[in-house]
Amino acid sequence: MATVKIEKLSEEQIARKGIRSWPVWEKEVSRFPWAYDGEEQCLILEGDVFIETEKGNFHLQPGDFVTFENGLECVWDIRLAVKKHYHFS
Repeated sequence: MATVKIEKLSEEQIARKGIRSWPVWEKEVSRFPWAYDGEEQCLILEGDVFIETEKGNFHLQPGDFVTFENGLECVWDIRLAVKKHYHFS
């Protein structure tokens, strides 16, 4: 079953992956279902988000490097407007 993985990366790791050149996505406070048909990696820049899944809830905050696995079905509960760099693989 697909899940969410949260890591903390150093600035060196962020630079090596080229994350700061990835596109930016922003979304206001909201709540919506989402399903992933590919893997997404993102770096949370701003916001406060809870991701609700069958495996439990995941709290995302600025500085978190997040991997959403292919096949994940979840609910995004954005409690403070979110801004993130993202990349689909």
